[in-house]
Amino acid sequence: MSRLLSYVETLPLVDHHCHGVVRRDLDRTAFEALLTEADAPANLGGTLFDSPIGFAVRRWCGPVLDLPPHATPEEYLARRADLGYADVTRRFLRGAGLTEMCVDTGYAPEPLLSPAELGEAANASAYEVVRLEQIAEEVLRTGCTAAGYADAVLQRLADTAREHQAVAVKSIAAYRVGLDLPGERPTAAEVTAAADRLLRTGRVRLAEPVLHRFLIWAGVDLGLPVQVHVGYGDRDIDLHRCNPLLLTGLLRATEPTGVPVMLLHNYPFHREAGYLAQVFPHVFVDVGLAMHNLGHRSSVLLAEALELTPFGKFLFATDAYGLPELYHLGATLFRRALSDYLRAALADDAMAEADAARLADLIGAGNARRVYRLPSP
Repeated sequence: MSRLLSYVETLPLVDHHCHGVVRRDLDRTAFEALLTEADAPANLGGTLFDSPIGFAVRRWCGPVLDLPPHATPEEYLARRADLGYADVTRRFLRGAGLTEMCVDTGYAPEPLLSPAELGEAANASAYEVVRLEQIAEEVLRTGCTAAGYADAVLQRLADTAREHQAVAVKSIAAYRVGLDLPGERPTAAEVTAAADRLLRTGRVRLAEPVLHRFLIWAGVDLGLPVQVHVGYGDRDIDLHRCNPLLLTGLLRATEPTGVPVMLLHNYPFHREAGYLAQVFPHVFVDVGLAMHNLGHRSSVLLAEALELTPFGKFLFATDAYGLPELYHLGATLFRRALSDYLRAALADDAMAEADAARLADLIGAGNARRVYRLPSP
């Protein structure tokens, strides 16, 4: 058992959903703002360092910067500033032990490292994930008619996916309209009418249920895995509308295509997501950014997520954004949580050690390489 657990501690990981990190130094306010999904961390609750993720940073990230575990926030931020963002970024991305990264480039409120730059910093292969809503909004900005909107979006999506050699597409319908989307492919007339409604508003922020459904089917038609944001996110989300069970009709409709649907993050609906992964052959899940947000409780989260999820349907993801620390935290806490899970299973004689090693390889990297058709590293 000790040999297996030592292996899990350095298990190679494919991060199947992540984002860029900032290319600037950060003061305390800016750093804490990137520790949370909230719009403004400064509030009556005090500092974000007094939260599970804050304590996790102090415990697991301090040593990467040559600090002792549990260094104070002031010591941590001072050391971070002394090293500079470039050195900090390299340390944390290299320390994460990633072999491949699938990078969503659709959210960039400020300049971030590109997939290629992330890959270089992490010493990993980096691939791009195209955000569907970004493509649809780009078409709106270029000017189009309602009747020509669908064809323009489909062409731009195909061109972008080909140009960037994308390995997946992603939907953020959860943020805009929720996940209660009918399963049927929308008709051409429905898409034109929805585009007309949107164009009449003069806005380019896509929030039309018909168009989100159209985009998901467009991604399916490309044959690339379709990532769907589920559950936990910033306060733009109405969380009660982000339960993955609302996608059941759409999952039934897309199942015959065989195109993988990747349910991202899922917390606090990770058990529901596990059920969907069990009953639909094309559904895969992760627990994403919840892993580093739960800190020392991350082992409980992973165990709950794996209650029903077939081991061949679970993937690792950090959903890291902004702070390179989130890559390191996500990877470290995931390895610890997986080690705890396998240790408990072996202690209960629930599986053989050879099976545990095989499952660790599947969850850490094998499942992602198979689903995204990544070349061998």
